[in-house]
Amino acid sequence: MEEELETALIVDFGSQYTQLIARKIRELGVYSEIVPFNTAFDAIRRCRPKGIILSGGPLSVYSEKAPVIDKKLFELNIPVLGICYGLQLTAFLLGGRVMRADEREYGRALLHVSSSEGLFADIDVKGPFVVWMSHGDRLEKLPPGFRVLADTKSCTYAAIADSRRNVFGVQFHPEVAHTENGKKILDNFLTKICGFSKDWNVGSFIERKVKEISNRVEEKKVICALSGGVDSSVVACLLGRAIGKNTKAVFIDNGLLRKNEAEEVKRSFARDFDFELITVDGGGRFLQGLHGITDPEKKRKIIGTEFIRVFEETAGKLGDLEFLAQGTLYPDVIESVSFKGPSATIKSHHNVGGLPDRMKLKLIEPLRELFKDEVRELGRLLGLPEAIVERHPFPGPGLAVRVIDEITEERLRILREADAIVIEEIRKAGLYRAIWQAFAVLLPIKSVGVMGDERTYENVCVVRAVHSVDGMTADWYRIPDDVLASISTRITGEVKGINRVVYDISSKPPSTIEWE
Repeated sequence: MEEELETALIVDFGSQYTQLIARKIRELGVYSEIVPFNTAFDAIRRCRPKGIILSGGPLSVYSEKAPVIDKKLFELNIPVLGICYGLQLTAFLLGGRVMRADEREYGRALLHVSSSEGLFADIDVKGPFVVWMSHGDRLEKLPPGFRVLADTKSCTYAAIADSRRNVFGVQFHPEVAHTENGKKILDNFLTKICGFSKDWNVGSFIERKVKEISNRVEEKKVICALSGGVDSSVVACLLGRAIGKNTKAVFIDNGLLRKNEAEEVKRSFARDFDFELITVDGGGRFLQGLHGITDPEKKRKIIGTEFIRVFEETAGKLGDLEFLAQGTLYPDVIESVSFKGPSATIKSHHNVGGLPDRMKLKLIEPLRELFKDEVRELGRLLGLPEAIVERHPFPGPGLAVRVIDEITEERLRILREADAIVIEEIRKAGLYRAIWQAFAVLLPIKSVGVMGDERTYENVCVVRAVHSVDGMTADWYRIPDDVLASISTRITGEVKGINRVVYDISSKPPSTIEWE
C-alpha cells in the first residue's frame, strides 16, 4: 500500500459481508483494504488509514474464541465505524454492556432515525426505512460518551455515536443491497466524518502501477502466462505499457481449451499490443500425460506439472529472465490472510504457482489490489477487446475438469460442441454478461434415448450456469425455460454422442462451481 493513497482499513472479524464492504467503499471512490482482526496494533497504525471500519462476525463478544482488537485503536484519532459485531465489540471495549438476545434477529427491520446528522446526513428520515439485520447479541447499555442515533422495534441501539472521539456503530448492515440508504450511510462516514477526497479510480491505478513496474523492472525481461482470460490479458497489457516488448506473454495451447479458443486468443492479440506474444502448441503432451487418469486431483497435478515444464522450456529459450508476472486478484490475497485462516485446499493449480526454485524468478502481481469488476474496467481502459474483458472465468486445467472420468479426444470433441452451443444460446438470449460462468459438463454415464425410430445409449450432458460477484460464493442462475429448451434441443440434435441434457441447480456452498 503506497503512502499517498488515502485508505479505508476494514478490520475483518469473519463476516460473510467483509468483501462486500470493501467493494462498496471502492465504488464510492475510496481505496479500501482488509486486514484480519489479529493484525498488530503497530501495523495498523503504520498503514496510516484515514478511516477504520470494524466488520461484522459470527461470534459473540463473550465467546471463548471471540476475536478482539487492541483498545488503543480508539485512541488514534481516526474515525471508526463498527458494523454489527463491530458495534458490539466497540461498546464492550469502551464500557458498554452487551447481552445475548432472546432470539437471533435476521432479515428486514424498520429503522427510525432520531438524529439526521453525521451518518444520516442528507437522508430523508421523516419516516422509517428498511435495514438488514443479522445478529445474536444486542447492546444493552451505551458506553460513556455515546448517544443513540437510531432504533428499531426490537433494537434500542441500532445506531450509536461518540462524536467527540468520532466513533460510530450500526447494528445493521449498510453494505448489503437490502438496506435502504446503506450506500449513502457509508458515503457519509467516508466524506463527512473521515474527510476522504474520493480520488480512487482504476484510471489512476494504471498510472501508479505502470510507474511502479517500470521502476522495479527497468530494462529486464518479464515472462507471464497468457490464458486469454481478462486477468492474464490485463497483466500482459499493463506490463507492456510499462516495459514494452520486454514483456514475454506465453500462450500455451494445452489441447484442453474450448472450441476455437486458441484461434480466438491469437486473433484478439493479432493487432499491435505493447507486449510480445509467444504461442506454444503443447496439446499432444498434455493428453498423453492424462491417458487413463480419472481422479480429478491427479488430473490437475499432471496438467500443472506439464504446464510448468512447457513454461520452463519456453522461458529457457528467451534468454535472461528475472521476473514472473501473474494475475493474482485481491480476493486471493484476502483468502490467504482471512479471519478464518488460509483456506483448505479445495482444488490445486491456480495461476502459475509451483515453478521450480531453479528458475529463480521474482514475482510480480500487479492486480493483487483489485477485485474482478475493477480488472474488467481496467481491461477496457487498456484497450482490450470486449470479448476478453467480459469472458467468463475458465479453470486452469480447462476441459479436463469438465470431462468427468477419463479424457479422450472423442470425449473432448463431444464436450466442445455442447459447450459452444450453451454459450451461443445464452449470448443469443442476452444473458452472457448477467451470468458469472456458464458451461457444459460431460458425465461418465450413459442413458437410454430414442432418436427417430432407433433406441440410443449415449452420454449425459450437464449444463451449469451461476451468478456470482467474485467466485467465492455462487448461486445457480435461473435461465428461462425457453432458453434451456433451445440449449437441450440443439445439443441432443446437433452433438453426436449426447442424448440427454440436465440442468445443475446447486449453489456454492455446498457445491463448487466446477464439477471436479
